[in-house]
Amino acid sequence: MRLSPLRRLALIVFALGLGAPAFAAPACPPEGWPAERLNALRHGGFAVADPGERATLAVALANCLAAADPHLRDEVAYEALSTWMRKGDLAPDTLRALRDRFYAILGEPDPDGVAWPFAALALSEVARTDRLSPWMTPAERTAMVLRAVTYLESVRDYRGFEPGEGWRHGVAHGADWLMQLTLNPALDAPQLHRIVEAIATQAVPPVGVAYVFGEPQRLAAPIVSAAQRGVRDEAGWTHWFAALPPRLGDPALAWKDPTGLRAGTIWSRSCRRCTSRPTGRPTDARAWSFPA
Repeated sequence: MRLSPLRRLALIVFALGLGAPAFAAPACPPEGWPAERLNALRHGGFAVADPGERATLAVALANCLAAADPHLRDEVAYEALSTWMRKGDLAPDTLRALRDRFYAILGEPDPDGVAWPFAALALSEVARTDRLSPWMTPAERTAMVLRAVTYLESVRDYRGFEPGEGWRHGVAHGADWLMQLTLNPALDAPQLHRIVEAIATQAVPPVGVAYVFGEPQRLAAPIVSAAQRGVRDEAGWTHWFAALPPRLGDPALAWKDPTGLRAGTIWSRSCRRCTSRPTGRPTDARAWSFPA
């Protein structure tokens, strides 16, 4: 069989790749941007006058969300990306490239446990841009909902903040992503229902863990948003909340698992104002504020 030049090239690239490591982390800091220059950029409010240079740097900084250095990861890379997205300084093509890079990070190894949570947090900012000025297609938005709920349901690393290592906060960051999606009027009822069900999996997590870094409040935010949109009636919310305590396991064995009880107690207390009876609507909207 005669191979086309393109197919021959693909086979050569594949053969060369057999001797390469399965995964090589992209460069961070980006080439031409040493730490000193990035810190100066931060102190200057991340101002980059040239749109092309800004877009190129944004895509390059996406790789720094996996950096072991918490300052570089959180205060430089994430803050820069968030600043530019919130100011509307990145064009849809750049936002799409960032979104796809963040998706890719979620599929790459994360031995330090920091890349996935920060990719999720950055994706919450991407979702926000689409909420305020739609640029995704309905299919892209549907795919994002699926990725977001899959991410939150998959979290098993419950570390929050650790001195010297910084934030991980996977559950909270996943909840932030879902919150931005629930605030998007383009989402339909089935998508909102799917998000609500995903929240339940971490409201009472599958392993005994005490939420002590504000996770219950972050998980509650998308629930309140969905409730405000009338996604369930009183009976629906009653059923949803009633299904949470059994996830703690056999009550007779509760004394063996104080952390599991603690998780349920914290969630219960933080969600007391999520819905009211008999309307199933938030009792005090002023108690829950969502970022613009």
